[in-house]
Amino acid sequence: MNGLMKNEGIAGTERFASPGKGRGLRAVKHFAVGDLVFACPAYSYVLTVNERGAHCEYCFTRKEGLSKCGKCKQAYYCEIDCQKGDWPMHKLECTAMCSYGENWCPETVRLVARIIMKQKVTTERTQSERLLLLSEFEAHLDKLDSEKNEMNQTDIAALHHFYSRHIDFPDDQTLTVLFGQVNCNGFTIEDEELSHLGSAVFPDVALMNHSCSPNVIVTYKGTVAEVRAVQDIQPGDEVFNSYIDLLYPTDDRNERLRDSYFFTCVCNECATRSKDGGKMALQKLSSPPQPEEVRKMVHYARNVIEEFRRAKHYKTPSDLLEICELSQEKMSSIFADTNVYVLHMMYQAMGVCLYMQDWDGAMSYGEKIIHPYSVHYPAYSLNVASMYLKLGRLYLGLERKTQGVKALRKAIAIMEVAHGKDHHYVAEVKQEVEELK
Repeated sequence: MNGLMKNEGIAGTERFASPGKGRGLRAVKHFAVGDLVFACPAYSYVLTVNERGAHCEYCFTRKEGLSKCGKCKQAYYCEIDCQKGDWPMHKLECTAMCSYGENWCPETVRLVARIIMKQKVTTERTQSERLLLLSEFEAHLDKLDSEKNEMNQTDIAALHHFYSRHIDFPDDQTLTVLFGQVNCNGFTIEDEELSHLGSAVFPDVALMNHSCSPNVIVTYKGTVAEVRAVQDIQPGDEVFNSYIDLLYPTDDRNERLRDSYFFTCVCNECATRSKDGGKMALQKLSSPPQPEEVRKMVHYARNVIEEFRRAKHYKTPSDLLEICELSQEKMSSIFADTNVYVLHMMYQAMGVCLYMQDWDGAMSYGEKIIHPYSVHYPAYSLNVASMYLKLGRLYLGLERKTQGVKALRKAIAIMEVAHGKDHHYVAEVKQEVEELK
């Protein structure tokens, strides 16, 4: 890599000191809606265990007939070049995968092992760190509670357990910092239906600060993150991404931001709470519910969301569906169907129906979700696009062609902005529509 690389930066943007936020990214030219602001290859990444065999371990291409690693028979590749390309990282895991079987190691631990290996062989700034070095990531160790500290220590123990034969580890303090950095700055790579494909670090993408009405969106092309404008961005504007799901009301969003990223958002949306009324919609009753009743129901809703998250790991699909149905019934005494807490449980129920291959059930939930989603989320939202995609594909599977095509077209309109017109996901959905003509 030549010496020029060091100060190259990213055309059209610059790193700057953002008032009250530390460092941030600022535009130095105009970006229109749909423009690519920048792309960033992953510094390190790892494919999630559930996608093995469906995606290439090295380039994340999704296709049939991948060939598997001859040794562990668990990693799959497009062709020999991908297998060779991945070997420096896969060799860390290959024998461990043979010894420890299927779900052998937490994903974050696998990612950190790869980062340590990469740091050992990398001396120059990488293409992923044109504006921010991985070593500059905040770790926020001083803000971790005992539970998070314990999780870090468990991860460090797993790292030693699974990788000690392959890696000379730095000391535990250095590892604690690294896990802190990855937990605050890591990304999950998702497909067009928002299924989890893997975990990665993209240093330049991590430079962007958060806003609840972001002007860019991050999507993925293989293992490269692409950042596109979803609002008009003028020279001098700060570039804002969203770190969280934007469905929920202001207080919930900020609780999540404090818990995971240790700050409170002061964006315009949080200051005005302009969408909170709609998100918290109540039933039109002859005597409106008392504030205390609403508060109690919010408390119940948040508890049931947490209970469901835990139950996913050990309950049967029919038990999970029952939790969804009972909670919706209870909430509907006070909350309207467009209330985000009700929508959350509908979305979970839809996921269970899809898993059980109850296509009609999934479709009827999707139909109730899609319009409120379009109102609650920002204009070009991946959550809305993926819901139109799921619905469109359900309609087609249930022989409802006209509705299917309509839903897929709506997905395409959002995806052309969020993923870019030339993305293979967009081409695939267009192909689905073409074949129906």
